Amino acid sequence: MRVKSIVCVKRVPDTETRIRISGGATGVETAGVKYLLNPYDEFALEAALKQKEGAGEGQVTAVTVGGAEAAEALRSALAIGADDAVLLRAEAGLEGLAVAKLLAEEIRGRAYDLLLFGMKAVDDDLQAVGPMVAELLDLPAATSVIEFASADGRITAQREIDGGVEVVELTLPCLLTMTKGAYKPRSASLKGIMAAKKKPIEEKPVQASSAGIQIEKLSYPPERAAGRIVGQGADAVPELLRLLRQEAKVL
Repeated sequence: MRVKSIVCVKRVPDTETRIRISGGATGVETAGVKYLLNPYDEFALEAALKQKEGAGEGQVTAVTVGGAEAAEALRSALAIGADDAVLLRAEAGLEGLAVAKLLAEEIRGRAYDLLLFGMKAVDDDLQAVGPMVAELLDLPAATSVIEFASADGRITAQREIDGGVEVVELTLPCLLTMTKGAYKPRSASLKGIMAAKKKPIEEKPVQASSAGIQIEKLSYPPERAAGRIVGQGADAVPELLRLLRQEAKVL
């Protein structure tokens, strides 16, 4: 079955980056930070590519919202195998609903069968953008999908839930948010990296709605207090229990 997929991606800091709060305490210091394609979005992209390869035809379009630097994530998606890409040029650091509205407005005017998102972005841990886009476009949606199959205009998706897997069926067009499961992200080959330089990135300036959420202050977590040695061996147990009951109040 030929499926036209749109994969929404995000440029995020490397998860191994040591984050430093900026001078104004309302953001993070970006100097020296390495950025990459959001890992959960890689599951979504791999799912779209597998769908296309299984059918022998189809199209995969990558879309992102952000400043000029966000094109880096799109180039990564193109190098991995996306056919084309769209950059919705807006100010960086938009809150989730503003991003969802921009994506929905762009997608509303496009022909597509399947919208794919990563389950969440690793920078803000927000899991709401995909579902918000589904609501804005009035689409059936399934979250935390680990695998899916398409046939006869329908998607059968397996969702990861507590204690097991839930199977749901959706009619196309629909939206899925992907998590770790059947789709192991592929690495970009040298051929793919070279080909990505020739693939088109359509850039559109967009204006976001006023922010519904504003960051007032960021702070580092409090330092952990130093541990105490209350004794040695079995003789320390009574004192340990007393402290756990009276001071820590965990018993």
